[in-house]
Amino acid sequence: MKTKPFDIAEHLETDKDIRGFLEAVLAEGDASDYLHALNIAARAKGMTEIARQAGVSRSSLYKSLAEDSNPRFDTILKVTKALGCRLAVA
Repeated sequence: MKTKPFDIAEHLETDKDIRGFLEAVLAEGDASDYLHALNIAARAKGMTEIARQAGVSRSSLYKSLAEDSNPRFDTILKVTKALGCRLAVA
């Protein structure tokens, strides 16, 4: 029997889970780690819904959050807000 690979998106069940995940990645990781985390969080929440809330097409969202992509900062902010979070300077 083949084992399904672990997908953290399947374990981010609530907005609180997503916030905690993004906070941890932002505190410990770099820009590419945060971009990857946004991809995971958007998949957990639903790419179609996040794209709608961010005001981008679903295909554009996939491209923006793909590995080795270089999305515009405003796209990152829109997706972060669509996930119910905000970036803050402390």
